[in-house]
Amino acid sequence: MDRLVSGDERARRWRLVLGRYADEPLGSGLSAGDADLDTALGFVYDREYSQRGLLEPGGGGRQSRGVAALSWLEKSKALFPASTLERLQATAITEYGVSELLRDSEVAERLEPTPELGAALLGARGKLDRSTEDGLRLVISKVVAQIVERLRTSFRASLSGQRNRFRRSQQKVRQNFDWRRTIAANLRNVDPETGRMLVSDLRFNSRQKRRLPWHVILCVDQSGSMASSVLYSAVCASILASLPGIEVTLLLFDTRVVDLTHLAADPVAVLMTAQLGGGTDIAGVLGVAASKVGTPKRTVITLVSDFEEGGSVSQLLRQVTALREQGVTLLGLAALDEEATPRYDRRVGAMLADRGMHIAALTPDRFAEWLAEVMS
Repeated sequence: MDRLVSGDERARRWRLVLGRYADEPLGSGLSAGDADLDTALGFVYDREYSQRGLLEPGGGGRQSRGVAALSWLEKSKALFPASTLERLQATAITEYGVSELLRDSEVAERLEPTPELGAALLGARGKLDRSTEDGLRLVISKVVAQIVERLRTSFRASLSGQRNRFRRSQQKVRQNFDWRRTIAANLRNVDPETGRMLVSDLRFNSRQKRRLPWHVILCVDQSGSMASSVLYSAVCASILASLPGIEVTLLLFDTRVVDLTHLAADPVAVLMTAQLGGGTDIAGVLGVAASKVGTPKRTVITLVSDFEEGGSVSQLLRQVTALREQGVTLLGLAALDEEATPRYDRRVGAMLADRGMHIAALTPDRFAEWLAEVMS
């Protein structure tokens, strides 16, 4: 506790932490606002006590068992900042099995559809009963729609074709910005005293449509730690599948390989089919990917994984070497979410890089740019 916090404030905080197990003197004097916080926290965290077989104390404490899920959610939105609410709703469903948040369609409709919640739900999907499936699909659909809306422009701008420096583009996005022509067009706007340029005419390059198709094979690790990566990979696959001149193959794997290419255009269907958990056999999925290569020099195999190979590492390295010798471009993504926090087996990653696989931890929009670079 901070030394500057008063004794009363320290007691208040401990009261909210301990909840119904706080001593009566510690719990006395709660304001109306604190009482609401106490009830909202109790709705989720009192279940920890119940799971441990602890009985409710005789006096005081939170009275949360009769609180309806919808009422709790609406009050929580007013009581907590967005980041705290995201954690609370994910914790309630995935750790404490508050399935009524998904079972009731009205409540599911009002859940905040964040990528964090989407990944948490995917990770806990195997623990949820069938009555939650409609609510789960609703939340996942809303999460996917938000991510697609955010990423579609960058993918289309990066991958719709090569830049043409002789034509101006009406698509004014960062990837098409032509700084040389912009400077030339604004030279008359230079202040002679300060030397500063007032830029009033921005120039952008147009893109030429590619005539030869590219084949992008996405191999997505669906082991337990990869929920967020599976979420973003499904969205990326759907956007790629909508672009002209790109053929997409989507393979999800753990110790088995599931070909979901027929669902690649529908990320919600992919995510509702995915089964997170189990081991990791990267050599196995690369073997399947190799069998789908038609024109090696026009094929990009992208492996989304933590590289924690559960099978034969030597076989994996042989697969990568053979694919590189054929002329296939190999990309290894250690993370595919908004933060791109690298969590992967660096030893295996280094060995893959030595065999010719390009390894990186990228956000989805940078992945689009990376694909454009290797396919140019």
